[in-house]
This record gives sequence, C-alpha cells and structure tokens, in this order.
Amino acid sequence: MANENVNIVSPCENKEQAGDSESTVETNKNSEESTETQSLSKRQRKKLLRQKKWEEERELRKQKRKDRKQQRRLQRQNNQDEERTEIDRNPRKRLRKVVTLSSVRLVVDCSFDSLMHLKDVRKLHKQIQRCYATNRRAPFPVQFIVTSLGGQLKQSMDEKDKGWVNWKDISFKTEHYSEVVAKEDLVYLTSDSPNVLTELDQNKAYVIGGLVDHNHHKGITFEKAKELGIAHAQLPLSSFVKMNSRKVLAVNHVFEIILAYLEKGNWQDAFFTVLPQRKGAVALDQDGAQDQEEEEEQESDFDSDEQAPPQMGKNGEDTSS
Repeated sequence: MANENVNIVSPCENKEQAGDSESTVETNKNSEESTETQSLSKRQRKKLLRQKKWEEERELRKQKRKDRKQQRRLQRQNNQDEERTEIDRNPRKRLRKVVTLSSVRLVVDCSFDSLMHLKDVRKLHKQIQRCYATNRRAPFPVQFIVTSLGGQLKQSMDEKDKGWVNWKDISFKTEHYSEVVAKEDLVYLTSDSPNVLTELDQNKAYVIGGLVDHNHHKGITFEKAKELGIAHAQLPLSSFVKMNSRKVLAVNHVFEIILAYLEKGNWQDAFFTVLPQRKGAVALDQDGAQDQEEEEEQESDFDSDEQAPPQMGKNGEDTSS
C-alpha cells in the first residue's frame, strides 16, 4: 500500500490563512479605491471626501437633532409652567384671558384675484394671516369671514400654509359676499366713499376689499359697492389723523383698527394703536387743527423711517381702496 501524505491543518493555521486572505482582499480593495481616487479630478476627489465625511457624521447629526428637539420640548414646558405660575399669581392676567365675541362681522372680499400678480396675491395671503392672528388674540374678536376664496389665493394658501383648513373662528366661503350676507346688512369700507363711518353697528357686516394693487385700480371697490346697491363708508381717518402718506390702508390695518375701536371705544386711540409709524400719522385736535409740536416729532420719525421702514409694511399697504 502506497504511502499517502496527509496534510493536517490546525484550526489556528486556518484562521491565519483566512486572515491573510481577508487582508489581501482588503489590500486589493484599498488599492483599487486608491487607483480610482487618483483617476478622479481634484474637484471630484473633494466631493468624494465631503460625501465620505457626511456619511461618517450621520449618527452624530442624528443625535444632535434629538438633543435639540428635546431641548425645545423642555423649553416649551418651562415657558408654559412659568406662564401658569404668573397667571395664578396675578389675577389681572386671568382677566385678560376672558374674551367677549362681538356680533360685528368683518368680511374680506377676495373677488379681485384676477386683477393681481402672484406676488401681490401672496401679500394678501400674509395680510389675511395677520387678521386671523390678531382676531384670535383680541379681547373683542369679530366674526371673521373670507369670501370668493379661490384662484391664486387658494393656491398660495394650499402651498404656503396648509394648516389654514384647520383655522378656528373664521369662515371661508367660495361664494361672493353678497350671497353670504343680506345686502341690507352690508357696508363696504372704501376710502373713496363720501360717507364717513362714525360708529360701528353691531348688526352690520363690514366689507374690506382684498386687493393689493398699488393704485392700479383706484376706486374699484367704491364702484363695485355702488353697482351692487350696498351701503359704503370710509373710516373717519381725516377727522382724527393727518397722514404724511396716502390714506389707503392694508387689509390687516383696517381689520386691526376695527378691533382696536371695539376695545378702546374711540377712533383716535384705535388709529394710533394700529397705524405704522412710517405712515407719518399726526393727531388732530378737536377743531381739526394740527398739533404743531406733535407734527414735528412725527415728521422726524417719518424721515428716519423712510431709510429703514419697519417690518409691518413689507406685506403691502394698499388694499382697503
């Protein structure tokens, strides 16, 4: 019987051989990567390094996001606890939470969608957001109605603020305001009307033109009101205020003035609570004469504000025409 040579390989030798094999594969892999890297341009190598670093730091970024989220949650909880403690300590603050719903209706007429560029439609969207937020905080909130909702405005709201469908204490209507409110209850607020509003009728619905047009369609809201045969009036701005700029106000300014009037009970306080400084508003005395000292002070503010207008004006200032 022929002698047969049998090679007996110990487990340790197997592991060493496997390790050598893996090392060889890894070396070959690194060599291939090195060759590929060398064949890349400088810009591609930098991009590859950035991508590699991004992947390596993925878990670190994830942990940082978790930490920030937890920190914000704790901060909100602390703020809520502090607010509750302050309210419990101060009875006056508890009283401020009590609101009285007014029967006055404020309607924003959005039937001018086709007359505006998209950028102006987006300004109107922002102004409606301001109206909504102010009404929610007001001690005497009004019944807020938006009519003729559609077209570019609805598209902007769907794209930029999908939560609008869940807004509370507001009614969105696709119909024209004349189909939502009885004509005899309507009063269109327009600066072109010869009629001056002296007080608010709790049974009326006051319409604000939802139009940002920079005077391209001057007087259109007044003409529309006359065509429909509904009442119209302008705010008593000239009786209490001298303006260094045009009297046409943004939708949210008209809305906020009405809310301020319901709270304060007089027009002058309402105007000066709301009107932005850059409008150069100056109070008039009871005889309609201008207070010279106050005028000089306001004009000084107006000059400086022309260089750096306040933030409130960025959403438009010209839609209650």
